[in-house]
Amino acid sequence: MHGDVSKWEGYADWRNKAALRGRHGGMLAASFVLAVEILENLAFLANASNLVLYLKNFMHMSLARSSSEVTTFMATAFLLALLGGFLADAFFSTFVIFLISASIEFLGLILLTIQARRPSLMPPPCKSSAALRCEVVGGSKAAFLFVGLYLVSLGIGGIKGSLPSHGAEQFDEGTPKGRKQRSTFFNYYVFCLSCGALVAVTFVVWIEDNKGWEWGFGVSTISIFLSILVFLLGSRFYKNKIPRGSPLTTIFKVLLAASIVSCSSKTSSNHFTSREVQSEHEEKTPSQSLTNSLTCLNKAIEGKTHHIWLECTVQQVEDVKIVLKMLPIFGCTIMLNCCLAQLSTYSVHQAATMNRKIVNFNVPSASLPVFPVVFMLILAPTYDHLIIPFARKVTKSEIGITHLQRIGVGLVLSIVAMAVAALVELKRKQVAREAGLLDSEETLPITFLWIALQYLFLGSADLFTLAGLLEFFFTEAPSSMRSLATSLSWASLALGYYLSSVMVPIVNRVTKSAGQSPWLGEKLNRNRLDLFYWLMCVLSVVNFLHYLFWAKRYKYISTGSIS
Repeated sequence: MHGDVSKWEGYADWRNKAALRGRHGGMLAASFVLAVEILENLAFLANASNLVLYLKNFMHMSLARSSSEVTTFMATAFLLALLGGFLADAFFSTFVIFLISASIEFLGLILLTIQARRPSLMPPPCKSSAALRCEVVGGSKAAFLFVGLYLVSLGIGGIKGSLPSHGAEQFDEGTPKGRKQRSTFFNYYVFCLSCGALVAVTFVVWIEDNKGWEWGFGVSTISIFLSILVFLLGSRFYKNKIPRGSPLTTIFKVLLAASIVSCSSKTSSNHFTSREVQSEHEEKTPSQSLTNSLTCLNKAIEGKTHHIWLECTVQQVEDVKIVLKMLPIFGCTIMLNCCLAQLSTYSVHQAATMNRKIVNFNVPSASLPVFPVVFMLILAPTYDHLIIPFARKVTKSEIGITHLQRIGVGLVLSIVAMAVAALVELKRKQVAREAGLLDSEETLPITFLWIALQYLFLGSADLFTLAGLLEFFFTEAPSSMRSLATSLSWASLALGYYLSSVMVPIVNRVTKSAGQSPWLGEKLNRNRLDLFYWLMCVLSVVNFLHYLFWAKRYKYISTGSIS
């Protein structure tokens, strides 16, 4: 190796020795992470995209329950990314967390493969086409299913919470070149995520539908095993951030110290102003001073006067301020992911009622995500190589398009996606009515390509928002909290899926109490899915206005303010 071989401060190699510039990190190391993401997301989406039909047709769950179980499974997986990010920051490196998490997912997929292969571990086939004659999975068989599913969920969470941060940490953020490479990494991370998804929703879904679910689970099992091998091949090139202790402890300590000091200062005349606190600590931290934002937290500096455990540095107080100021942005992306959850469940059922033939090939309904995936594969490199360079020339700034602007574009596209989804459902229902098939399960004389329209808009929204969020949280977060902060991107997905699970029964309960038929019943052609989509569209508009309020007030750590 040539070039600078000085040490990377705060980083170690896989043997826990000092990481060296020129030997560790850089685009080569990140390339292994990108390859791993293709295999990892293939294993995840191969099952998630078609799981709703597996639970309905083979485990004999109702339409509502199978949709709810899928959204809960995916939500749990994404929420557990917070655990993975926390452990990576506090106790282990992202390197170790990935290996542990991938091994757990591998074990879960083995269990699911065994169950799908052995009829004795599944409910017996239906005695007739009537749903009442089907035995719903239960007892030890259900336990086997959910143990496998949630081991997979735990593994996915750990991977999502560690892998993006591990890749982004390979670059030198102290140089413009390193920052540009890191931005490129996040764009290509989403690109590789889409590559894995493309194989999952085409090849693997076809295998599940035509060869059996044991083969589909088997492909996922092999894929996650290969991802572990590829990740290990890059071991000698990685620089791994050394854990600095629990970020949650720091956050809790600052909040507690500020609360105690604030309460005590109300009963005592002997308290300091923010300026006095700053000057008192100037000798210890000459390059760091308390800012005037969230001044209520500045009192945490006095925490030591109440208890030695409550001693807080200026750096810790400012780090907690940064995290708190990012939370409203995080909250405003939950609604988009709620829309994503609906389209990944009910849209599959919509497509299943439509003509899915292209020439002589019958497209599986679970392969619908191929449309946004292909669009994301085209848009990600276009954005990085054409749009961003052009934006840099126009704005005269290194970043070109700010993270918050990119997230905002995604939110607008999600509004359009829900409006299109509502119009397409009206069209589908009209065809069913005219064909006299409202109460029939026969295929409707309308092509499933209509559904592709809503997927295209939602796929674009997902690309802009997910990549923007990942880079925003990693770039803006304090270095000691980056894995945890980046995990908020996945936690937003989780809360969106949980919100989706809650909204369906609430909407049904409200519409039923109003004397109507539930909007989201068992008979899709009799449902009012169009009205539900319009409701989601209106809520998305309100959410976007809320987002604008916070985005305009957010001050970037690096650039100073939003442009």
